Amino acid sequence: PRKEKDMVKTGVVEYPVIWLQVATCTGCSVSILNSVSPTIKNVLIDEVIPGKHLNLKFQATIMAGQGDTVIRVLEDVPKTHKNGYVLVVEGAIPTAEGGIYGTLGEKNDRPLPMASRVETLAKDALAIIALGTCATFGGIAAGKPNPSGSIGTDALLKSKGISKPLINVPGCPPHPDWFIN
Repeated sequence: PRKEKDMVKTGVVEYPVIWLQVATCTGCSVSILNSVSPTIKNVLIDEVIPGKHLNLKFQATIMAGQGDTVIRVLEDVPKTHKNGYVLVVEGAIPTAEGGIYGTLGEKNDRPLPMASRVETLAKDALAIIALGTCATFGGIAAGKPNPSGSIGTDALLKSKGISKPLINVPGCPPHPDWFIN
């Protein structure tokens, strides 16, 4: 991994990536992480375009850390890279009953709904990628009777008045090339 001071010296611009898994089976992650050409290693280590580098800051399936330490990373990126990071949303977003059907971390000793996390992170993102059918359209989780009130990323953004570039990459799971390329 490149050190931040080395990136500044070489003029490489770093784009942090927060890959948030909400109501998901993790199939999208597994599919994307199995990319062959380029490999996920190349995507994360090499420059994506000359002078541009991605830095995966948060992805629950492949992170070694857990608990408060990684939640701090999740919360610090928008502060340190406002309008300069990419948010990847994988899975449908539960919204019923205040979003209690899916939570990620706590705030004031209360579970924090995934919908709140997506909303907060989306507001300060450079761009948002909805990965998979569940993230784009709600998928299976949004099927009737939909007790969790699950919706796709676009529906959540519209309901919260968030206007950011959104790239939908549907598929169950999506082919790695559709995302990586």
